[in-house]
Amino acid sequence: MKKIWILTSLFLCLPLVGCTMGNNNEAEQKLNDPNRTINVKNSAPDQMQHKSAKEIARHLVTLSEDVPGVNDATAVIVGKYALVGIDVDNNLDRSEVASTKYTVAEGLKNDPYGAHAVVLADPDTYTRLKSIARQIRQGHPVTGFLDELAAMVNRVMPEVSQQIRKNPEGTGTNDNKLSPKQQKELKDNQLKQSNHKIQDNKE
Repeated sequence: MKKIWILTSLFLCLPLVGCTMGNNNEAEQKLNDPNRTINVKNSAPDQMQHKSAKEIARHLVTLSEDVPGVNDATAVIVGKYALVGIDVDNNLDRSEVASTKYTVAEGLKNDPYGAHAVVLADPDTYTRLKSIARQIRQGHPVTGFLDELAAMVNRVMPEVSQQIRKNPEGTGTNDNKLSPKQQKELKDNQLKQSNHKIQDNKE
């Protein structure tokens, strides 16, 4: 009886082993097929998480306040745009304020949420922007302030973080306006009129 049981088990296992071997060959053929399609899941993290306007404003305020010379900051989010008001030290002169504003705008430009930010450093504008931000947090709709926010941007010369470039490019409007002959004449005239030539003529 044991012999029959062993032989039956053996005969049942042999086809399974044969099927498994056939499946391995098919799998190897699929792996070696150059025309096969491979589907993969996109595992790269999103650079921008979906945050509420309040969370984005808080994030931009934190980034702005990390800049030296900024005492306080406030932000209002309108769609993909942000208005960031900064309160700077009173003892800073105009050029230092502009430099601080530029530094804040540079920092925001490199952040996905601050790429379309306008930085304002005027004290009156900062105070009003802070009041608007408080009212929006209390539940007032941002659409009620759109005209005033637009006026703030137009009235003050803001540093628009999206437009700041490390290496500004020329407009190209003056390229190749003179023929090579005219360019040579111009260069000769400039050389004649230069201080170096004038001093040579005096001697």
